[in-house]
Amino acid sequence: MNDQVRLLVLIRDVSDVARLEYTARQQEYEIELLRNEVAVKAGFISDSILGHSPRMKEVRQFVEKIAGHPTTVLLRGESGTGKSLLARVIHRASSCSKGPFVEINCAAIPDTLLESELFGYAKGAFTHAVQDKRGLIEEADGGTLFLDEIGEMPLSLQAKLLTFLETKTLRRLGSNTEIRVNVRLIAATNRDLQEAVAQNQFREDLYYRINVVSLVLP
Repeated sequence: MNDQVRLLVLIRDVSDVARLEYTARQQEYEIELLRNEVAVKAGFISDSILGHSPRMKEVRQFVEKIAGHPTTVLLRGESGTGKSLLARVIHRASSCSKGPFVEINCAAIPDTLLESELFGYAKGAFTHAVQDKRGLIEEADGGTLFLDEIGEMPLSLQAKLLTFLETKTLRRLGSNTEIRVNVRLIAATNRDLQEAVAQNQFREDLYYRINVVSLVLP
């Protein structure tokens, strides 16, 4: 075997080892993530994260750093990386932990219904609006609003969300009455929002408004 072949074999072996090490670290993180999710849902932990892997320690440090500040948080990562779990842990470790935690998946609700779900509506706003209804933003008053998959929110609704974040007030559909609401916003996405901004699929001003503090989950 000549030197060139030996070098190629060595490079391949090193690459295989690096890939295996990465896979092992990722699996360790995913196992710890599942343990945390079970523990949080069972009520065994609230404002802490279990696990000793380097990645989990990094996540824990992030929570400790930002939990006490009411700033907006953007969590980025693929589905199944624990964004919802982390949002709950941040809420429970924050000063608004005694308030509600309200979660909505923007990709799971049709565009035509998402606005009324978030902002509510007044009696008579449309055919079946037989009484006033509070939206999820109001339901989260005094607590945390978690907008999962915010990158799927239609542009028209992004403008209304931006206005709310700037003024802390909203109007229900069919109403001119302004309602003041105090919530902490945590948003999550599996999209590259900067790319979405470049393609005019996401508002640049809203992106900078929600991207005050961010964390990329593996």
